[in-house]
Amino acid sequence: MQEKELASVIEPILAEHGLELDGLHVTPIGRRSVLRVTVDGDGPEGQGPLLDDIAEASSAISIALDASTAVGSNPYTLEVSSRGVSAPLTSEKHFRRNTGRLVKAWLTGGDVITGRIAEVAEGKVTLELESGTKVLALDDLTKAVVQVELNRLPKDDGREA
Repeated sequence: MQEKELASVIEPILAEHGLELDGLHVTPIGRRSVLRVTVDGDGPEGQGPLLDDIAEASSAISIALDASTAVGSNPYTLEVSSRGVSAPLTSEKHFRRNTGRLVKAWLTGGDVITGRIAEVAEGKVTLELESGTKVLALDDLTKAVVQVELNRLPKDDGREA
């Protein structure tokens, strides 16, 4: 299986479902292969794709791959999933889709900070820290990952708590 050929089959289907290809990996396992497709997208509220969106796209991808020569003649297993919470944030769109979430960020100077993403625009991310607000250029981050919170903050619906 050639990943470029596979991508040319998969990407248009994802686009039809409002998704984008984030990763594509083929792992040979004996005579079979596992084709792992990782997707991302804005979703209806700009916070990433919904499970239903991924399921619909997965079905369409499976049908298209079965009809395509891109997968070859050997059997394969298709796995389609979202990026997941543990995937590093590597681009502006990843930060934007995680606005409101707590992140741990490693800076180019070696410092590590934890803060909530308040805003993302023009190659910069604004983090709310315990000590105040910090605006960072995305180029100044070597790594950033979302921190899992068991007690998430409620969405602001415009009412006072």
